[in-house]
Amino acid sequence: MKIAITGGTGLIGQALTDLLIDKGHSIYILTRNKSNKKEKADVTYVEWLHDSANPELELEGVDAFINLAGESINSGRWTEEQKRKIIESRLSSTKEINRIFSALQTKPKVLINASAVGFYGTSETETFTEEHTTPGTDFLASTVYAWEKEAEHAVPKEVRVVFTRFGIVLDKDEGALPKMLLPYKMFVGGKIGTGEQWMSWVHIDDVAGAIVFCLENDSIEGSVNVTAPNPKKMKEFGKTLGNVMGRPHWFPTPGFLIKTALGEMSVLVLEGQKVLPKKLENHGYKFLHSNLEDALSKILQSKK
Repeated sequence: MKIAITGGTGLIGQALTDLLIDKGHSIYILTRNKSNKKEKADVTYVEWLHDSANPELELEGVDAFINLAGESINSGRWTEEQKRKIIESRLSSTKEINRIFSALQTKPKVLINASAVGFYGTSETETFTEEHTTPGTDFLASTVYAWEKEAEHAVPKEVRVVFTRFGIVLDKDEGALPKMLLPYKMFVGGKIGTGEQWMSWVHIDDVAGAIVFCLENDSIEGSVNVTAPNPKKMKEFGKTLGNVMGRPHWFPTPGFLIKTALGEMSVLVLEGQKVLPKKLENHGYKFLHSNLEDALSKILQSKK
């Protein structure tokens, strides 16, 4: 297939591109500046999101769009300006996809749009599946809801739309895990906040695998939770991480210190939600990493 990817140079985009190339697909990565991109076999860089760009001229005949573009929610304190960037970067990229779709003579068959489990809001007691359709009320939930709605309206009715709601992605070099490793390396790892907050994690291999699974299965549409089937409370996650690293789990970090340091962004650490991948499992997706200890062991071994 001929597949266009926005956000293709990020953490998820790189893993996904490698997997799709291994499967024999041709990849078109949309970028603001292709001159600084290293050429790669089976990858074509297409400029977009500036006045002189006409990406539709190179994308006729594309079979699928995968939209991963957006300002990272981990890129700094959530000032009003940063929150504006987080929301607008997602909406503007999705609106541009709408424009590209309208310009293409032959429409792609599917749009897979990145999303997040933040849609559900936070809870220590509730379990969320795709059957929960009411969004939470915090900043992340409202951002995800607006992003999904924009994507829903961005394509013709004949195009299948999938919202891949990612959990906390575990990777050796990027994302949340490297930051979580640091205190354990210094022998001061331990409970963060109450430790009762849920962490719906997923290995980067399963993020890429789940996207490809959704791409290849025409019966999948709408929201899809991309999380491992065994979420953990933060205190259990920390203990497992300490065991895998051979480090103690003993030094608690009070929630008020994290709130002081991170402000509103502290919700990423101090609050969470228990999310299960019901739709993926019902359609037969086989997780590569469903056990946290095994997932962490593989990641840490690959760092050596």
